[in-house]
Formats: sequence, structure tokens, C-alpha cells
Amino acid sequence: MKKTITILISLLILICFTITVLASDYLARADAIYEKDNLESVVKSLPLYRKAVEENPDSYETNWKMARALREYADLSMQAEVEDWKDICEDYGKEGLEYAEIAKDMEPDKVEGHYFYGLCAGTYSDGISILKAIRKGLRKKTENAFEKAYEIDKMYDDAGPILALGRMWHQLPKLFRSTKKSENYYEEYYQHFPDNPQGLVYYSELLITRNKDDKAKELLEKAAQSDHPYFSKRAKELLEKL
Repeated sequence: MKKTITILISLLILICFTITVLASDYLARADAIYEKDNLESVVKSLPLYRKAVEENPDSYETNWKMARALREYADLSMQAEVEDWKDICEDYGKEGLEYAEIAKDMEPDKVEGHYFYGLCAGTYSDGISILKAIRKGLRKKTENAFEKAYEIDKMYDDAGPILALGRMWHQLPKLFRSTKKSENYYEEYYQHFPDNPQGLVYYSELLITRNKDDKAKELLEKAAQSDHPYFSKRAKELLEKL
């Protein structure tokens, strides 16, 4: 009897080890493809991330990376102006929220789950509209997620939590918006990354709403010279309107 129990325990350990190895392999392969950082590579990485999270659903890393990949696919689809980008943002943003929520609940003291929850909420809002997202209760959840990410590690992902808070406070409907808070976060971000085209465009959009066109023009001219296809184009469009 004892021998049978020992064999069963050994088999269970072996199965768990095999599952962990498989998940790690899928994750490593997905990461290698994802890091190429373009729409095609993100699309190719998604099935591997799905395999990784299916094999190891209780892994913090597989859950937040699944959320990250889903959000990145939707965001890049929007930037590339894919025909059905709004549907992609809605579907993949919503799915990303689910994985990010698992991650942030699993490891509440780590930055990734909170950060990608907020980003996925923003992407989902791009698909269904900010007002509809607010009606679904996402405004405060998004704010809490970004503020927690900022508290844990505001410099994560090249100061992503700082930039995200700046964007959030500017993009909210007037009832909830705070252009002052937004400007403070953008200024903080700018001190760390003065040449990032995304930050320059977002900051400029806020400055324009605050009638600070001269400073906005300065930042947009810098962004327009970048090699980022989406944000350089956006900068040029905004410059034409000034």
C-alpha cells in the first residue's frame, strides 16, 4: 500500500514538473517572438502565450504576459488603422482585463498586474467608448490600478505608470477630468523621457487644450522628427492645426 502511494505521489510530481516545463517553454518562445515589437510578431506570440497560461493558469507571469500581449495586439491594430480595430480593442481589451485581474489579485504587491489592467481598460474603452466603460464601472478601477502601479514602481516600462496617469486624467469626460493632474504627470514623465514621441504627442494634446500652443508646438516638432510611424504622423497632423 505504502509503495503504491509513493508511486502515485512520484507520478503527480512528475506530471506537475512536466506541466511547468511545458509552460516555461511556451512562455520563453512567446517572449522571444513578442520582443520583436511589431504587429506581426505580437500576433504570432499570442497562441504561445495562450498555451503557456493554459498549461499553468496559476502562474502570475503567464497571466500578466497574456494580458500584455492582448493589449499590445489591440493597440498596434489601432495605430495601424486596421479596418476592424474598434472590435479588436473591445474583444482583446476585455479579455486582457480578465487575465490582468487574475494577475493583480494573485500578486497585489507587484506592478505588472495593476499596470496592464489599467492599459487593458483603456484599450477596451477605445473599442466601446469611454462613457460606456465608465458605465461598466471601469473608471475607478482603472484609476486605482494605475495609482497602485505608480506606487509600486512608477518607472516600470519606461515610466509607463506616469504616462498612463497623465493620459487617463486628460482623456476622462469633463466631469471626472483633471487637466492639472494630467499636466503634472506629463511634466514628470517629460523629465525622464524628453524625446519619447508618444509622451510628446500626449503632452502636446493636453497643452493645446490648456491654450499653451507655443510649448505644444515645440514638443510636436520634436515628435514629428521621430521614426515612430504613428506618433510622428499624429504630431504632424496636430502641427497643421496650430
